Amino acid sequence: MSQLTPLRRPAASTAVGPVAARPPAPELHNPPADYTYDGSFEGLLTVLFRVYDRKSAPSSIQVEGTAQGGLFAQAVAITTEETLATRTWEGLLRFMPEPARARLYHVFLSEDPERELLIFRYADMALRAGRDISDNYADATVRRCQRLAQQLFREKHRMEAFVRFEKAQDGLFHATIEPDFDTLPLIASHFTKRYADQRWLIFDRKRRYGLYYDLVQTTIVEFETDGASPRRGEVSATVLDEREPLFKILWQAYFDHVNIPERKNLKLHQRHIPKRYWKYLSEKQPRERRFEPIKNKRPPGPPALPGPA
Repeated sequence: MSQLTPLRRPAASTAVGPVAARPPAPELHNPPADYTYDGSFEGLLTVLFRVYDRKSAPSSIQVEGTAQGGLFAQAVAITTEETLATRTWEGLLRFMPEPARARLYHVFLSEDPERELLIFRYADMALRAGRDISDNYADATVRRCQRLAQQLFREKHRMEAFVRFEKAQDGLFHATIEPDFDTLPLIASHFTKRYADQRWLIFDRKRRYGLYYDLVQTTIVEFETDGASPRRGEVSATVLDEREPLFKILWQAYFDHVNIPERKNLKLHQRHIPKRYWKYLSEKQPRERRFEPIKNKRPPGPPALPGPA
């Protein structure tokens, strides 16, 4: 692990009542520009501030190192500033309600290729409309943001349901996931409350960072990598608790015995648990022991007669 930092999310506002009055939206009369930032949400909020400060609309907003510039235009590199990011995040409530503002953060977590421009367009439309535009589904940007937020929350709920922990020798429970969207910031609260009495680590193999709970707080941990493709589980079997294989066998046996073959409906099963999630589930892994029916049932026989009164 390279570093350990507190888990941070955009702060919720305590503002109540109607949206406050605001000055007219500034005109972006300068030629459009290409912007680059560090890839963080705070960095994107800083870009939004600089767009109106420079009065130059973005033709593109790209992450540093992956930006593809034009032939004649030099990209404008924006340095993340926490003060400006906080000012922008709080200022969004001046022309949109808190649920709509949160949706912009969810669009960012969706990692859609056009997420930066979607967030700018949505914020700019709301700024110029001076009202909540979240129900304006006639607009393509609003529809796209709503759809991305729905897909993100669907993935969030599945991660909360399908994460399976393994116990290491030092008592740490760990799980490896690889969701389509960056769901770790959204599932942190769920697992912190549900497993508050044990140390655990949830590692996102695709994004190379994780959540670590130490019985006090949940923090973000980032991992160094040598570029090798890790295998499922990320943790060698030599560091697992010696009882972990038994737990896996017992879990599989439980699912085998509660299964009703006559009511098997594979199509419905895959609709509720898509195949791409099966790699997380112990009950979907190859059986180490052959299934045997329970043999503790009484053999059929004549009913017992009541004794003399």
